This record gives sequence, structure tokens and C-alpha cells, in this order.
Amino acid sequence: MTSIRRFVYAAVLAVTTLNFALNLASAQEPARGHFTLTHEVRWQNARVPAGDYEFTYNIDSIAPVLSLTKTSGTRASFMFLVPVTDESKPADTSMLLLESTPAGSYVSAMQLPDFGMSLHFVVPTHAAERQIAKAATTAVLGQ
Repeated sequence: MTSIRRFVYAAVLAVTTLNFALNLASAQEPARGHFTLTHEVRWQNARVPAGDYEFTYNIDSIAPVLSLTKTSGTRASFMFLVPVTDESKPADTSMLLLESTPAGSYVSAMQLPDFGMSLHFVVPTHAAERQIAKAATTAVLGQ
């Protein structure tokens, strides 16, 4: 009876070890890089000043978060949830896609073909901007 338990224990241990080793082998390195913003942009709800930045995006993370760190001038860090990702073709160019709005330039996507993905970010609609501006004006007038 003891030998059967030892065999089962050894088999479970071997399967667990192999499963753990395969998961480690399939883990990908975080996407890393750097870029320069020539002017201030809005990135979701944040204003990101012009300057040089480094970024990291952990593909295997539970929460899809892009981290930015400003490396020039006054240091600053930002974290953005990435609501949507899709595959990028190797022929694509690495770039930030900006969308112009009356409130300024918003980052709508970050193409990372070296890592095979594009990250997409929320850009408020013009109607939402007008609604926010109207609410802010009403609050100021009501005081």
C-alpha cells in the first residue's frame, strides 16, 4: 500500500513539475521600448507632457496595463489600462496613433509590430467633451 502511495505521489509531483516548467517556457517577456512626444497629448484621462518616455507592457499580466516613465526633464510615471489589443502585422511600423479633438490630441493606439500587437485606448467622443464642458460651466456658474 505504501509503495502505491509513493508511486502516485511521484507521478503527481512529476506532472506538476512538467506543467509548471511548460508555463514558464511559454511566458513572454514584457514589451519594452521608448519614444518621444513632441507635444503634450491626452492619453485616456491623463495629460502626458512632451518628452522622452520608456514603456513596458506585460503581455501575460492579469490586468493589461501599459506603464510609461518620462526619462527627460521632470520625472513622471503613468499607468493606463489597455481595453483592447489586436494582432499587428510584421510589416506595420511602430507608432503612436493620435486623434485630434477640440480638446487636443488623444492617443488612440500604439502599434508594436515587433511584439505582434497593437494596443487601443479610449478616446472620448466629441459629444462627451461638450457634455463635460457644459457640466463644468454650469457648476462654475452655480457657485
